[in-house]
Amino acid sequence: MINRFIQNAGWPRIIIALFLLGLFIAAPFVGVRVDTSLSNTLVRFGMNGVMVLAMIPMVQAGCGLNFGLPLGIIAGLLGATLSIEWNVEILARLIELGAQYKISWLNEAFITTWREPIGFASAIIIAIPIAVILGWLYGKLLNRVKGDEMMIATYVGFSSVSFMCIAWLLLPYKNPTMVWGYAGRGLRTTISVEGYWLHVLSDALSVNINGHLYIPTGMLIFFAVMAIIVWIFMRTKTGTAITAVGSNPEFARASGVNVDKMRTISVIMSTVLGAIGIIVYEQSFGFIQLYMGPFYMALPAVASILLGGASVNKATILNVIVGTFLFQGILTMTPSVINSYLQTDMSEVIRLIVSNGMILYALTRKVRAGR
Repeated sequence: MINRFIQNAGWPRIIIALFLLGLFIAAPFVGVRVDTSLSNTLVRFGMNGVMVLAMIPMVQAGCGLNFGLPLGIIAGLLGATLSIEWNVEILARLIELGAQYKISWLNEAFITTWREPIGFASAIIIAIPIAVILGWLYGKLLNRVKGDEMMIATYVGFSSVSFMCIAWLLLPYKNPTMVWGYAGRGLRTTISVEGYWLHVLSDALSVNINGHLYIPTGMLIFFAVMAIIVWIFMRTKTGTAITAVGSNPEFARASGVNVDKMRTISVIMSTVLGAIGIIVYEQSFGFIQLYMGPFYMALPAVASILLGGASVNKATILNVIVGTFLFQGILTMTPSVINSYLQTDMSEVIRLIVSNGMILYALTRKVRAGR
């Protein structure tokens, strides 16, 4: 039984898990609170979980690791910024609809009370069709470069971020909380979501014990709901066809499956999940990060799912949960413990070393698996 567990988990993953456990054990001896560290890990897990979940459809379809995740993130950023830009109009329109169709509960008092959840939901609703269009184009491109998907995905991710660096300056946004004050146009590098949908998920049903152990229940529930949706989808007829395409495209084609269509659907789903994931991230982080912000999001997500045991042709929700917790846990705990031990602030240096080290390990390990 132990041998089977070791074989399934793999020694590298066991060593990483033991290292994280060792950090939690060592924390009290260097003056770091375990409950606070666990809270930080759970928050970071909730922030990043949906973006790591976005890896599953493309991996299962045989499209490789989604290094083009920034494309979905850009859709989410567009949804978030447009939600803020149209915030007043959206709320006013809802009040008008309530009056027009005589919906008694849809009144100004209700809108005022639920303003932040409505803003968060509108960001997602706006982002999804944008992500579908971008994902469809992205999928069409990947269908033309079968065998080189990850290389092309990397190019798509990097080039889309560079293109949007120009677009953020030229798009006609007017909201004074988002545009550069001296110019009156062009979006700022970071935009606060305070007053719109700050911590709308994180604080929903949250638990705070003794002011140190904070559990972002709403954010974890949202991740669980998204994971269940993906789990159910991958067991539908379409999801089974996607898995068959990733496992053996020739056999799937001979069975009557439209391989290109299934691959495109998987890419669209990954792009939509990436868009939703960045909005979840922003409501917890407190800021929308534009320009080069999406550039650094793909590698941690890829590394997380690989650390969880996924490969380039097989990924499960368990891989997402385990990998995200390990990656974010080590990224949270290592700087805290080492800083406290050395009595100096080297958190950013340590964080860069640890995160890049885990990414390097994840990308260089054996990543093909039998299905």
